[in-house]
Amino acid sequence: MTKAAIVGIAGPTLLPDEAALFRAHPPAGVILFARNIHNPAQLARLTTSLRRVLPRDAVLMVDQEGGRVARLRPPHWRSHPPAAALGRLFAIKPAAGLRAAFLTGALIGLDCTVGGFDVSAAPVLDVMIPGASNVIGDRAFSRDPHAVARLGRAFAAGMLTAGVQPVGKHAPGHGRALVDSHVALPRVHTVDLRADLLPFAANTDLPWLMTAHVVYAAWDPTLAATLSPAVLQGVIRGRLGFGGVLVSDDLDMNALSGTPVQRATTALAAGCDLALVCAGEFGATVEVLATVPRLTEAAAARLAAARALAAHCRRPFDAAATAAERDRLLA
Repeated sequence: MTKAAIVGIAGPTLLPDEAALFRAHPPAGVILFARNIHNPAQLARLTTSLRRVLPRDAVLMVDQEGGRVARLRPPHWRSHPPAAALGRLFAIKPAAGLRAAFLTGALIGLDCTVGGFDVSAAPVLDVMIPGASNVIGDRAFSRDPHAVARLGRAFAAGMLTAGVQPVGKHAPGHGRALVDSHVALPRVHTVDLRADLLPFAANTDLPWLMTAHVVYAAWDPTLAATLSPAVLQGVIRGRLGFGGVLVSDDLDMNALSGTPVQRATTALAAGCDLALVCAGEFGATVEVLATVPRLTEAAAARLAAARALAAHCRRPFDAAATAAERDRLLA
């Protein structure tokens, strides 16, 4: 009965209408944003309320990369460096950069675990491309795809150590986009995209990948990757061989046209396991959850494998000592 969607909610408390909707049409998960998160006590009450109405295996997701993309922020949560800071250290001292990436992933993962989250939408595996839109910018580890691959793997390993499932994004690569996909649809006309694919190819064993709202003319001249069977099935599943959970980027972004339910059903038909609808606008969420199909058996198996991986990798660690070591490396 679980629907193939992860949805947002309106505010810092679960509203009665939202709770009733989730009981009637259970989503595969809920994603929280700054509008939903005020302080640890409030967040604990909210996640408890969500767990009461969601399916037992539903995920709670947050967009917590570090740097400017962080929903858990000081003074209640730690501050974390952007990916580019880890990349700069790696360029000078590779071993120290990899260690700092692992420690940062672990600390972000711990913040998420304590906050009640299963999944965090990080690391960014996009390659930093000079002259492109700054929507990626310092969210990327490096201009060097090999460095991005290695740092992304270390960061994800740290998150798994904290028991949080990482999400590599934005497959098959958002770094070349000249416009912000939150605002408009980017189109990439470059034919040779091997550098863009390399970090994803090196991390196909990650439990989750998130798609990009970008048109890649070399593979599909019309449809954004999120909506394109040629990209999702031909490139991400086929060429890269990715076997984990494939979730769309936020379908409420302005790169895409049509209603939220049209976008969601198209993304799922194209090959996404999960449609991500983040705005928390109740009417649209009702329509999405009433319309999208149930989670497929294959998607449910991938979600179960992701949960099992995080549980297997989780290890206890000293947060204060980990933060002190990370800060020394970056000083």
